[in-house]
Amino acid sequence: MSEFWRLVDEEFGVAHGRTLVRDHVVGALGHRTAEQALGGGEDPRSVWLALCVELEVPEDRRWGREEPAARRRRR
Repeated sequence: MSEFWRLVDEEFGVAHGRTLVRDHVVGALGHRTAEQALGGGEDPRSVWLALCVELEVPEDRRWGREEPAARRRRR
């Protein structure tokens, strides 16, 4: 779960990211917020990807702002 929050904080900032997770309804999550989906047992990775698609986060930023080689090793 800490990876989820790291990605949220990096992409959106701490305050704005927490607001998005709490308040923004995502259709792909069954018209729930990310917080509701996580609370309902959804996989944090799936929630993060749904949030990225909904908010049009470019694919090259969906796994953080590390160097591309570091991202490839992690996958």
